[in-house]
Amino acid sequence: MKISVIGTGYVGLVTGTCFAETGVTVTCIDRDTDKIRGLNKGTIPIYEPGLETMISRNVEKGRLFFSSSVSEGIEGSEVIFIAVGTPPGEDGSADLKHVLEVAREIGDSLKDYALIVTKSTVPVGTSEKVRETIQRQLEKRQSGIRFSMASNPEFLKEGAALEDFLRPERIVVGVDNPEAGEVMQRLYKPFVLNNHPIIFMDIPSAEITKYAANAMLATRISFINEMANLCDLLGADINHVRRGIGSDSRIGSKFLYPGPGYGGSCFPKDVKAIIKTAEELGYELNVVKAVEKANEFQKNIIFNKMKYHFSGRLEKKTIGIWGLSFKPKTDDVRESSSLHLIRKLLDKGAVVRAYDPAAMKETKKLLGDSIQYCDNPYEALENTDAMALMTEWPEFQLPNFKKMAGIMKDRVIFDGRNIYDPALLVKMGFKYYGIGRRPQEEIK
Repeated sequence: MKISVIGTGYVGLVTGTCFAETGVTVTCIDRDTDKIRGLNKGTIPIYEPGLETMISRNVEKGRLFFSSSVSEGIEGSEVIFIAVGTPPGEDGSADLKHVLEVAREIGDSLKDYALIVTKSTVPVGTSEKVRETIQRQLEKRQSGIRFSMASNPEFLKEGAALEDFLRPERIVVGVDNPEAGEVMQRLYKPFVLNNHPIIFMDIPSAEITKYAANAMLATRISFINEMANLCDLLGADINHVRRGIGSDSRIGSKFLYPGPGYGGSCFPKDVKAIIKTAEELGYELNVVKAVEKANEFQKNIIFNKMKYHFSGRLEKKTIGIWGLSFKPKTDDVRESSSLHLIRKLLDKGAVVRAYDPAAMKETKKLLGDSIQYCDNPYEALENTDAMALMTEWPEFQLPNFKKMAGIMKDRVIFDGRNIYDPALLVKMGFKYYGIGRRPQEEIK
């Protein structure tokens, strides 16, 4: 079977590589010639554990190819995935410019029947717009070539994308004819041998499923963050509370970990997009709008704790930051709470020293030389007035606190992920601030 994937961003590259792993012949296409040139030389444009090895293996096996030409790349493909970006517009709606540009190119280039699949996260109705665009271009060519449409939203977690794709909890596919369903069933057969379900539905339902899933997960995050903030005021401990409520099978324990707000490439833009979709229909998503508002507040939570500790005087204070990416095992800093904090600190005249295992190159693209980039976690703490743990990378889990105490000017820890033991740190002479943990002065 031969397929093509248009777009070699996070979703497209993982999708194409994982299909190649099952024996499918895949061509990944991108108009960025520098990116394609790099991929053909073995340079991977994103950080994802295991991806580089898998790409190399499938290129060597002659199953994975890269091209900057849509017309050449899709030739002979039975399935064509559209996996280009849908960034938020100024009003929060998804920008479909790239998706529809690709649709026009497909319509100009299609030579035989193919199934066109929207893999990008898109609002309801986008697949129909893609269909109309392709059909219009075919009619301009006076071509009677047939094609079908499907929607196949992705549910990949950055840092665990290969596992998510190869062993999915579910595969959602929207189709509007049996022929398309049969093709998708055949393509995904290797992934359902262990009883992972393919859930077939109509195309509009598939399109909204991705937004609904991310809105629900964002809701859980904002909910537990608000409960943590309340615990701060009450002197309770959110770790006890989340275990207490998470043991209820109706609630469960996943996504009940407080932190400095959600970020990344999906949750912020998808929450905005589903709110905008509803508004365009004259309906207000009150709960989802509250989730977004709560998250904007939460992104300031560590900064507010720092202002409290330093009595509002942050000028010339040196702060060490551990973690720049929005989550571990990725170099993605989009909507990162860490970068939000750093910008607030710089605005107040603070000096920032930072370390991240993977995301410093991406951070430098955004912040330039406004902060000091360090070679290891401890270098980032040298002569600092405080440190903030913002991303729970594994190497930050069990640090040498004695070493930290010896190199920091002042022993103050702002634990944005609640991964440290407050009682232990206070016993060692640190001042500890978590999120929803008991105030450090009350810990014995």
